[in-house]
Amino acid sequence: MAAEGSAGGFRLVRPGVTDVRPSRPPALEQAATEEPLNEDALLDLSLDLAGHDVAETLAALDAELIGLANVKERVREIAALLMIDRARRRFGLESSRPTMHMSFTGGPGTGKTTVAMRMAQMLHALGYIRKPKVHTVTRDDLVGQFIGHTAPKTKEAIAKAAGGVLFIDEAYYLFRPENERDYGQEVIEILLQEMENERANLVVIFAGYPDRMDRFFSANPGLSSRVAHHLEFSDYTHDELLGIAELMVAGENFRFDADAHAAFAEYLTVRMTKPRFSNARSVRNAIDRCRLRQAKRLVEAARPLSKTDLITLCDRDVYGSSVFTDLGQEVNAAPCPTD
Repeated sequence: MAAEGSAGGFRLVRPGVTDVRPSRPPALEQAATEEPLNEDALLDLSLDLAGHDVAETLAALDAELIGLANVKERVREIAALLMIDRARRRFGLESSRPTMHMSFTGGPGTGKTTVAMRMAQMLHALGYIRKPKVHTVTRDDLVGQFIGHTAPKTKEAIAKAAGGVLFIDEAYYLFRPENERDYGQEVIEILLQEMENERANLVVIFAGYPDRMDRFFSANPGLSSRVAHHLEFSDYTHDELLGIAELMVAGENFRFDADAHAAFAEYLTVRMTKPRFSNARSVRNAIDRCRLRQAKRLVEAARPLSKTDLITLCDRDVYGSSVFTDLGQEVNAAPCPTD
């Protein structure tokens, strides 16, 4: 059984019709102007033209982020909700527009910004927002320094995010109850109004550490009631961080040799116990420093270099980290095979 083209991003199931898939899905606005389908019509969700873009976005999320199974599952649930909402509209089944304002809670380097960007792409593919963009702000971008300054700053940020996603990082800094003259409360009041009035034009994502975000929403129940989706980003395990390191290294056209791989696993064991550890962000910084030490080692070798030389990180490049020297123990790194 083949499918017949239909606006709204779907193709209707029709026997004996050649299956031709348009290159781009029609706009959601076009679907809204069409006559509803007959009661006995059938829609095949697997043939939703926007579903292809959503599948690509979800695949990219899986490729970019190791772990976070609960977050990925929630993203898939949101995608399913919006796909069903599109299908209902094709039958003239009107209902309230699903609320997509969200809260991302988790430590630094747990992938909150990456998921926000992929979420924007997915919401755009499904016709929920006009632009697949994320405008990231912090307190300093929203709160003014004097009376009459906060409202224009906040509305400017909202205008820049219009049609897409406004991502407010460390959102709890907007609320400072210890300072009665703080202007952060004015930002919250403006957001409350815009989140309700501009539901068709804006998605707001609040992000920050779990304990502080809990206090933030508890102190602002009106804001909490407008946030439908709460996603928790757990810290990565040692094995997950090692997998993230392997992806990052490969993504930069490098590789760990066997000794370097073991050394980096040892590095993570120590670094995870140190202050200011930031999950994938700390892994990225550690790899950058490995590359610095590799570059110094190769330049000091004063010999012609092969491609293998240029792409290989060895254990000496890892053990040069201050994480090991701070332990006060001598580390015996093996000679690099390429030296």
